[in-house]
Amino acid sequence: MAVVLTSLIFIANLLLGRPLLDSLLFSLAIAVGITPQLLPAVVSTCLAAGTRALAKRKVLVKRLVCIEDLGDMDVLVTDKTGTLTEGRISFTCALPVDPLVSKDELFVLGLVSTEADYSSGTVSMVGQNPLDAALWEAPQAVGFEPERHRRLGLIPFDHTRRMSSVLVADAGGAQKIVTKGSPEDVMARCINIPDQAQALLNVQYDAGARVIAVASRPAEDMSALGPEDEQALVLAGFLVFLDKPKANAKESLVELAELGISVKIATGDNARVAQKVCRDLGLESGGTLLGTQIDGLSDPELTAAAGQSSIFARVSPEQKARIIRLLRQQGRAVAFLGDGVNDALALHQADVGISVESATDVAKDAADIVLMDKDLGVLAEGVREGRRIFANTIKYVLMGTSSNFGNMFSAAAASVVLSFLPMLPGQILLNNLLYDTGQLAIPGDRVDKEQLLAPSHWDIAFIRRFMLLFGPISSLFDFATFGLMIYVFNAAPGEFRAGWFIESIATQTLIIFAIRTRRVPFFRSRPSGGLLWASLGVVGLGIYLPLSPLGAVLGFDPLPIPFFLALLAMTVLYLVLIEFAKHWFFARQSQEPTRQRIRGSAHRIHRRAARFSAATTLNQH
Repeated sequence: MAVVLTSLIFIANLLLGRPLLDSLLFSLAIAVGITPQLLPAVVSTCLAAGTRALAKRKVLVKRLVCIEDLGDMDVLVTDKTGTLTEGRISFTCALPVDPLVSKDELFVLGLVSTEADYSSGTVSMVGQNPLDAALWEAPQAVGFEPERHRRLGLIPFDHTRRMSSVLVADAGGAQKIVTKGSPEDVMARCINIPDQAQALLNVQYDAGARVIAVASRPAEDMSALGPEDEQALVLAGFLVFLDKPKANAKESLVELAELGISVKIATGDNARVAQKVCRDLGLESGGTLLGTQIDGLSDPELTAAAGQSSIFARVSPEQKARIIRLLRQQGRAVAFLGDGVNDALALHQADVGISVESATDVAKDAADIVLMDKDLGVLAEGVREGRRIFANTIKYVLMGTSSNFGNMFSAAAASVVLSFLPMLPGQILLNNLLYDTGQLAIPGDRVDKEQLLAPSHWDIAFIRRFMLLFGPISSLFDFATFGLMIYVFNAAPGEFRAGWFIESIATQTLIIFAIRTRRVPFFRSRPSGGLLWASLGVVGLGIYLPLSPLGAVLGFDPLPIPFFLALLAMTVLYLVLIEFAKHWFFARQSQEPTRQRIRGSAHRIHRRAARFSAATTLNQH
């Protein structure tokens, strides 16, 4: 619009025989005036203010631009442990299924198959996974004798095998392999599983417990241990752990639902356990997908299934990242909350990666936002702040595009009709400077509650329609001012410019009070004190300058008193008409069918490309 309007004005003025330099300067002033050039400052101020507000709510923002994405999200994919549950895993009991293995012996097998180095007699909890740490912190671990279980080999846990194995020798030198891991994977490598084992396991799953299976077999004179040795095992029994749901998790889920955010669980735990936790918290399940099922689905099939399902169980890091990628391809704004090394891929893949202060360094490095408390309630506060920032940014965009377009269109039309320029280039720039200065108070403005209840996205078509409705209304009152100055007051060029300068400042500044809310301004939605006084101050300064000693220097002539009475009447009428147009516009907007919105902005595109590159590199490693 700026390019077209500027070019037409320049050509028209040349055809009318105006001086080349004057025509060029006037056209450039129009280009500056129609452009919302303060947008970077307003956005930066909004983001900086939002960062400070989020820090008070224990949300640390690593990248400013991600605050907008936080408010934009409508899907949250999160792990279960520590988010929906307390994250304090405790060992509860050992359940042998082999009649030759006692509870104490089963517990000892669990200890020796941890990845902890116990050879010195003491075990450091630093770096231990929560289940292993819970075993070593249990009272039954007191009195463990490391010399009776000398470790000869170790295969660490990984998300492909979902188990860890050790080769140990007893005091007499007899060797055996002990394997500990997810029951489904361990039992798949066992022989002669007792009939009651699966029933016993299901009871624990249905109770919401986390269960680890332990199996072993004798080994003779082995010098090394490899994954191929994890076979022909004998199931010893199950180790049962408890991780209680958080007391405030249910309230936090309700809060997120009210914000229009659907929560999906991606966990390495058993599906029954995840379903039990979700039932206890009142989280409705749209279905469950297992990692084995995900591998068998094509991208289109998984896209459809992931949109409906709310629980992804026994999933690997690569599967988490794939799910997030496909959800985003549906047009969803996806956030991922994770705290482990294996969450880095998913954190990179999400629109906004969220980690916690207690997370691994890799996860925190990959995240855009770090929560000081692993609490969904804290996250909900962050979402509200992100939406508040976006709402205030849109206020400036709508105001700037509509008012600037209207005023510059008026200037363009008047420059062709009048025998003189309706406003000098310097006066246009001064008008623009005063107007934009007042808008620096927008980042601190209040936002109506209903604007925080659903994600808002960049919608260029919406902005264009808004501009093409409210811009002409602004031009209509500009033309009324032109007629008033010429036909009523017989204004000279200096008076004409002073009158339009004042009317332009008053109308395009005061319109913010209508645009900032869909409610009735002041009565049902009050602006912040900073925005109110900044706007009134700009209008006051705009009226004073043409009347001050600087008026002559700026090219203004004094105005008659009746003009200000007419200005007051026109301003009131303008704001009333804007209010009616606003209600008509938004009523029509709500009745239109849902359209595919133009989502994202330059910073998101660049960040997604960088994340893709980083995730690819990480995946290769």
